[in-house]
Amino acid sequence: MMIEENMQDSLYLHDDERLDTVNEQIRLIQKKQGLTFGTDAFLLAAYIGSAPRATVADLGSGTGILPLLLAAKNKAKLIHAVEIQPAFADLIARNARLNGLEEKIIPHLCDVRDLTPAELGGEVDLVCSNPPYMRTDSGKRNEYDEKYIARHEVMGGIADFCRAAGRILRYGGKFVTVWRPDRMTDLIYALRDAGMEAKRMTFVYADTASEPCMVLTEAQKGAAPSMRVSPPLILYEAREKDSTSRKLTVSAQKIYDSCDFGMYKI
Repeated sequence: MMIEENMQDSLYLHDDERLDTVNEQIRLIQKKQGLTFGTDAFLLAAYIGSAPRATVADLGSGTGILPLLLAAKNKAKLIHAVEIQPAFADLIARNARLNGLEEKIIPHLCDVRDLTPAELGGEVDLVCSNPPYMRTDSGKRNEYDEKYIARHEVMGGIADFCRAAGRILRYGGKFVTVWRPDRMTDLIYALRDAGMEAKRMTFVYADTASEPCMVLTEAQKGAAPSMRVSPPLILYEAREKDSTSRKLTVSAQKIYDSCDFGMYKI
């Protein structure tokens, strides 16, 4: 996915920030030392079905890219962007204003472990999250706190994010998340413990020679056990000999063009 640098409108920028243009022509302020917009966030937005009247909560919203994508594609009526880091909660508000979406995106400075429906004005129809993937005892500690908190379960693990989703969802509401395949057991257990059941799942592979790099899951509050697994999504064609570039597969290109999973909606 291409991100084009665009350093106009510097009035919105702090010294540690940059301004990019991303999918759907969204203008996105990002922290230079924070996590930047990537494939996992875009695929998660694409995995969420369109519900123009729905109220959504995004847990651990970061720059607010998920709410921005959902609002740009009219996939929700209102999106609550929940973020624990003050600098990023402010960033979400500025990104919403920059794109003229401040009436659809509401930032909340809040720990997901303390989040209740009352803080959102009631239960929501859908929760989404691109949560920290790594345990605090795994991987190298990043020197920048922004990246460390975004990548590691410092401010709550997958069980905390699932419990938060279970608390704020209406009965029958959905929780959509992207996660690491090697930690699938943690996710499935946490979902069930929070009163949700995984109903739809798609494994994503960089190419046919690789192990899965991520898994997208849609769970439902109060649902009976039973899950369907879609065909795998392969992102890239086999690399041509002596080539340094990679070509998206037809399926992946359609998803990037539409921000919708199409045939993978089983």
